[in-house]
Amino acid sequence: MALTMLQLRDLPTPEVLQKFAQRYPQADISAISTFLHLLRVATDLSTALDECLSRHGLLQGRWWVLILLMREETMISTPSVLADKAGVTRATMTGLIDGLERDGLVERIFDPQDRRRISVKLTQAGQGRLDAVMPDYYSRLRACMSGLNEQQRASLHEVLDLITGGIGAFTRG
Repeated sequence: MALTMLQLRDLPTPEVLQKFAQRYPQADISAISTFLHLLRVATDLSTALDECLSRHGLLQGRWWVLILLMREETMISTPSVLADKAGVTRATMTGLIDGLERDGLVERIFDPQDRRRISVKLTQAGQGRLDAVMPDYYSRLRACMSGLNEQQRASLHEVLDLITGGIGAFTRG
């Protein structure tokens, strides 16, 4: 079952947020506005990344697998390690690897002593695809972040770390 993420294009005005706050006293208008703005930017960034990658015949999930393999000294990892690093289920990772293998961008390596033990290796074609994508990606990323100086980027990191620390509020019972 594919998940469809709704993308709120029309952020609420302060007046609309005030209306909600009158009905729900727990509502912190500033927190809501900031949260929704951050969510909107994150969604737009993800969409923009998808557009960039699609020009090179990739989707984000498959691209991340190639990146994770390239980060390894040997360009080899296991599906379970890749799944953990990508934050997806092992079944999802299997599907990603299947597609990448079909396109010749990765290959599965079976352990001769135990064929249940599998590693995944970035192929020369996979490295070639990354070599085609990454200069474009880095140029676009640089342009996207060009409005921030180094101090602002460091401050943004700090702010995002603080927000990350609060994410548990959504998952606690």
